[in-house]
Amino acid sequence: MRLLIIGTGYVGLVTGTCFAEMGHRVICLDIDAEKVSNLQQGIIPIYEPGLEEMVKRNTAAGRLSFTTDMTQGVAEAPVCFIAVNTPSSKDGSADINHVREVAKAIASCMNDYRVIVNKSTVPVGTAEEVSMIIQGSLDERGLNCGFDIVSNPEFLKEGNAVNDCMKPDRVVIGVNSERAATIMKEIYSPFMLSHERLLTMDIASAEMTKYAANLMLAARISFMNELAGLCELTGADINKVRKGIGSDKRIGYSFLYAGVGFGGSCFPKDLRALRALAAAMDYSTPLLKAIEETNARQKQLLGKKIAAYYSEAGGVVRKTIAILGLSFKPDTDDMREAPSLVLIDQLMKGGASLRLYDPVAMDKAQELVQDSDNLCWCHDEVEAATGADALVIVTEWRQFRFLDFVALRHKMKGKVIFDGRNQYHPEEVVKHGFDYISIGRKAMFAADDVSPEAKKLRQLLRVLLAEATSG
Repeated sequence: MRLLIIGTGYVGLVTGTCFAEMGHRVICLDIDAEKVSNLQQGIIPIYEPGLEEMVKRNTAAGRLSFTTDMTQGVAEAPVCFIAVNTPSSKDGSADINHVREVAKAIASCMNDYRVIVNKSTVPVGTAEEVSMIIQGSLDERGLNCGFDIVSNPEFLKEGNAVNDCMKPDRVVIGVNSERAATIMKEIYSPFMLSHERLLTMDIASAEMTKYAANLMLAARISFMNELAGLCELTGADINKVRKGIGSDKRIGYSFLYAGVGFGGSCFPKDLRALRALAAAMDYSTPLLKAIEETNARQKQLLGKKIAAYYSEAGGVVRKTIAILGLSFKPDTDDMREAPSLVLIDQLMKGGASLRLYDPVAMDKAQELVQDSDNLCWCHDEVEAATGADALVIVTEWRQFRFLDFVALRHKMKGKVIFDGRNQYHPEEVVKHGFDYISIGRKAMFAADDVSPEAKKLRQLLRVLLAEATSG
């Protein structure tokens, strides 16, 4: 089938490429001529494992092409996917102006029946608005060619998006006509050969399903982060608690990891959007508010712990802090609402010097972090740690899982590791002469100094760290 994907951002590019991989003829359209030109040359604007190779392979095979020509795209494709950005407005609601503009553009080019599929994350009721826009445009043109609107939300995890698209847990289709349902089933049939995963429902339910899925996952993260603070205050270990509850089949282990809070393009934005939608309907959502507030507090936690650790030594001023991991999660260069940005801002305001490293997101980070004489962008984790008073793990990239603590101990000036992702066994880190402060577990200190003064300082630090956790 010939498909048009409008928008070559994260969702549009991954979706279009995977459709082409399954044999469809796909045109990806964007108004950004430079971006389209780059894509035609195989230059990918985002980092996503496996995507670049797939784009090049399908472009060479003639199944995937890129254009800025809406008239040609709509003329050639009976099914048009809208996959444009829906950023947050000032009041937190989803800004669907790009969706509206695309709907008008499609309608201006239509001359016969088309299926218009909304792949963007949009509030409930958007499909109805898109339908009115298209029908109004067709009426102005004096055409009665017919069309159907479909809601087909995406469920792609950054860093695993290609696999999620090729082997979906489910495909949600919101339709109000059998004709459109049949076409959508045909499009997705190559993805369903081993197991039927297509769920057909009404359009409003499909639009709500996207928000419900993301906010359920966000709720699990915020719950564990809130529980982690209580674990620290009571002496419990959040990692052991996670295993204890995750073994319950009703709960499972996914998204039960305590850390420095969630970021990215989906969870924060979707939280704000659904809260705004509910507020517009005068419907109270205290749970959604709590998820958002807990996450905002969690992003501040690591900075507070670092400040508490150095509180008896004049604070972080003139301290050199190495930060490993800048993207909001591993296997992506996405810096949108990344917890690292909050930490960098806290430490810079406190007068610290920072040594920053991320395996992929350095360029994106440099666009967002104001340059300073107190910033050093490093080439690897060893360079970042060299001369540092403290090492901070913010993003759990695989290459950070087995750090050489012996080598780090010789490279670093200080002897403390702040682990924002609970990557390491505390006893192992302490054995190598480091103090170790993580999330939801008690702080542990190096055992090479057992003097009364050291014991007193450690006790004071535990009190200060507990205050940082609770406050």
